[in-house]
Amino acid sequence: MLRALDSGSDEPVNVRFGEASRDLLTDFLTHLNTQNKEKLHTLPACCGSFKDRRLMECILLMTKELRLDPLVGYHAIEMLQRFMLKHLAGLLAPPTPEGRSDGPLVPQLQQKFPLLVFSCLQLSSKLLLHSHRINNETAVHFLHSVGCEVSRQAVLEAELLVCRELHFALHAPDPLTFVETLLEVLGHNVPSVPLVALHRLSLHVLQFVTLQRSNIFQALLAVTTCCARPSAQLSRFLTVTEDFMLLAVGVVATASFVLSATEWKQIVEELSNITGISRRSVCDFAHVTLTHLVQEQVEGTASL
Repeated sequence: MLRALDSGSDEPVNVRFGEASRDLLTDFLTHLNTQNKEKLHTLPACCGSFKDRRLMECILLMTKELRLDPLVGYHAIEMLQRFMLKHLAGLLAPPTPEGRSDGPLVPQLQQKFPLLVFSCLQLSSKLLLHSHRINNETAVHFLHSVGCEVSRQAVLEAELLVCRELHFALHAPDPLTFVETLLEVLGHNVPSVPLVALHRLSLHVLQFVTLQRSNIFQALLAVTTCCARPSAQLSRFLTVTEDFMLLAVGVVATASFVLSATEWKQIVEELSNITGISRRSVCDFAHVTLTHLVQEQVEGTASL
């Protein structure tokens, strides 16, 4: 798909499907799949620790407020996760005389954390050529507006800290890229699929799954293990909770069911053929997500 700034619309970016060749899409999907598998083979035990609902919701809300491409927000979530794991590992390592920190670590980190979160969003905006970029002036103004008093120098230093901790390897897979790539391939294989409408709905489903991450994966684990209270086994489920290909397939399948239940079986079959993920796994993910969507809708209606 092609992405471009669209200043004449309420949406921050215009996504056009059908512009890439089948060979290019095949290569890109293969590359994403390889990246995904490599990531799953090297997951640290504490992976996902910085995917708290409130934190991710904050990043997505800032993305919307600053009229950035949603891709920026999802990339920032992953960048923050990678950065914090490396940063904390360094802070908790036995200190050397030259690197000894003055004062308690937790208060220092708490004070800097809002700026570090924003720095990940700011850096992510600079990685996408088609997206609005957050310059330091905009960053300072926005942070002041939410009660975070910082200087331009502090903003610059926070960006440099993130870059250095990640050894300037800022690019990493994000779930929205997987979703959009699958949609593009699906459009080539099944031309009758209304990609624009399905993409719009998939964005909403992905946001819902992201914010309901803990509940949805616990329910999925319960279905998979046939265990009513699977929380104790959730740590062993890490390769599933961090599997972006499974997440993307589940999001597209859920959105497809909501959009057109009559064509759902065909789309699930095609998604399974594209990714190699079993139809059972696709259906289980979609069923769990739809159940939570309906529950939230019912609870929202009851509270009115």
